Amino acid sequence: MSLKHDIDMVKEELNSEEKFFEKAVITERFVKKYKNVMIGSLVAIVLVVGANIAYDLNKKSQMNASNEALAELNKDANNAGVLARLQSLSPNLHDAWLYSKAIADKDLATLEKLKDSKAMLISDLASYELAQNKKDMAGLDAYSLQQNAIYKDLAQVQSAVLLMNEGKIEAAHQKLALITEQSPLSKTAKALLHYGVK
Repeated sequence: MSLKHDIDMVKEELNSEEKFFEKAVITERFVKKYKNVMIGSLVAIVLVVGANIAYDLNKKSQMNASNEALAELNKDANNAGVLARLQSLSPNLHDAWLYSKAIADKDLATLEKLKDSKAMLISDLASYELAQNKKDMAGLDAYSLQQNAIYKDLAQVQSAVLLMNEGKIEAAHQKLALITEQSPLSKTAKALLHYGVK
């Protein structure tokens, strides 16, 4: 009985060793067949990770340089060289700086240029400020018709006030009626509707 048991045990060991070698051969064939693909994939992953790290470092460096240029402009607002450097580093920050300076100085020529800014927020705000500072009713109306205008309701209120000053009360009321109940200016519009007549 023990001899038969020993023979079965040896057979089992041989079978498991045979399976192990078979798996090793299959693995070796797989590695040989797809070696280039695996190496290429590994190299591609390393390159992508490296490029991502380099991109992040470049962006961080560019942001730091932009912040330094902005700090220099805060000290000396008339430094044209620093302003040009800021424009090359960060056009949106450059436009934001010009916008803030134009508002402080009431510089309508700069606001006119900023209406075409690629920074949508700056473009929107410059359009509104320009129309508001010029008391340009057509400009305020055109601004208030823009779908995503930030100061849409405020432009309508200002346009209505200009109409009231011209004595066009009915047209002013029509403008004020366009302001919805959800608007923060709805109470102002209602007050102007009731008490704004001169």
